[in-house]
Amino acid sequence: MTSNSTAYKAPTAPGTDGPPLRPLRRRRPASPAGRPGRTPWLYLLPALVLLGGLLVYPIYQLGLISFLEYTQAQVSGGEPATFQGFGNYATLFRDSQFWQVLLATVVFAAACVLATLFTGCALAVLLTRVRAVPRLALMMAALGAWATPAITGSTVWVFLFDADFGPVNRVLGLGDFSWTYGRYSAFALVLLEVLWCSFPFVMVTVYAGIRAIPAEVLEAAALDGASQWRIWRSVMAPMLRPILVVVTIQSVIWDFKVFTQIYVMTGGGGIAGQNLVLNVYAYQKAFASSQYSLGSAIGVVMLVILLAVTLVYLRLMRRQGEEL
Repeated sequence: MTSNSTAYKAPTAPGTDGPPLRPLRRRRPASPAGRPGRTPWLYLLPALVLLGGLLVYPIYQLGLISFLEYTQAQVSGGEPATFQGFGNYATLFRDSQFWQVLLATVVFAAACVLATLFTGCALAVLLTRVRAVPRLALMMAALGAWATPAITGSTVWVFLFDADFGPVNRVLGLGDFSWTYGRYSAFALVLLEVLWCSFPFVMVTVYAGIRAIPAEVLEAAALDGASQWRIWRSVMAPMLRPILVVVTIQSVIWDFKVFTQIYVMTGGGGIAGQNLVLNVYAYQKAFASSQYSLGSAIGVVMLVILLAVTLVYLRLMRRQGEEL
């Protein structure tokens, strides 16, 4: 009795009756370290060491001092630093001025971020519509503003809006109106200076992202009858989402910790501290009042707020990307 089934025979090389071919095995590329996956960390190691020295240790010291009683007596070595636990934070959170300054800082930073993003994105789109010479002039002027040191720019803006000698009041016919006397006018003046030195980063970054978008996509949207605003909202903004995330986070960090502009233009926080923000408030507590532990506690609170805002924003952008 014979069986109809035949035994499987492995394929041989074409035109030969030699041994069957063996399946090829994919080999993993060997890394210089001998194990796959370690090479990227070796390249990142110098940067990690540098960041560890510049960021991790100062943050550790900031957090440590915030849990100690650390005043001028401890700085001079007259008395030892004693552990206070969360006592400094309890003192800070019971201070009504802290909550007023925190609210003013959040509102001021939000206004600066929105104004910076709107101005930078609008000018980035404008750069794609003008000819080479006006585009070069606008970029050079913007980069000049960006490269100006904060203290120099703040001093120039104070002179421009000076009540006695400033040319702005003369052109607008405001007489001897003092921009830094009122709370809201002083904040508005500082906002204009922050916007002036911050929008070039957004403009140049977004402009580079727009130039990377294929021209065929924009032409197709225009042929479909989409307006410029619709093209930006439905075509450019989704494709520029990673860049917009970066510039937004950078703007939030920069504008939330503004110090030089407020300190120089309002004389250290304005009349009776009406223009204080958290950074200037921490400086006054730490160096003007020699309460270094309270100043460090304010710094830790600022760090936690910035980390929370950054993580929430990244999560929202990631969720929107998954929905798209």
